[in-house]
Amino acid sequence: MGRDHRDDFTGFVAARQTQLRRIAYGLTGSWPAADDLVQTALARLYVAWPKVRRKGAEDAYVRKIMVREAIDESRRPWRRVSVGLEGFDHPAPSQGDPADWHDLIRALGELPGRQRAAVVLRHWIGLSVAETADVLGVSEGTVKSHTSRALERLHTLLAPEGTTR
Repeated sequence: MGRDHRDDFTGFVAARQTQLRRIAYGLTGSWPAADDLVQTALARLYVAWPKVRRKGAEDAYVRKIMVREAIDESRRPWRRVSVGLEGFDHPAPSQGDPADWHDLIRALGELPGRQRAAVVLRHWIGLSVAETADVLGVSEGTVKSHTSRALERLHTLLAPEGTTR
């Protein structure tokens, strides 16, 4: 890769690193896992950078990599093993009550990978249904059904004790 491409890539990473890390945290629910996911996505983006840059699809490409990698990672058997470090991941600062933030991340972790990805892409990042469908590689109807089911489950998980929907 030439110097111009490296400079473009470095500029892209510098401008988007915080946003990508937040997206990754939404997909994984853990800062260390989010950092790993961002690193993996950026490594793959670097390889494809000249082609992706020509198309002007850098953001979409890296989001697609992150979502697919997060889903793949959640399917791996070693992801089911707890390392015993619960409570050491520190959530990102939010403007809301930190307890609510923690509850939301915990509830997102209860969702299947594609539902979690659909909610993060649609409601955290603000992508349209069509953009989310493109990232996930599914139809718009599938995005809508995943989002609907996920939001229903989140409402159930986040409802105050003793209340029902």
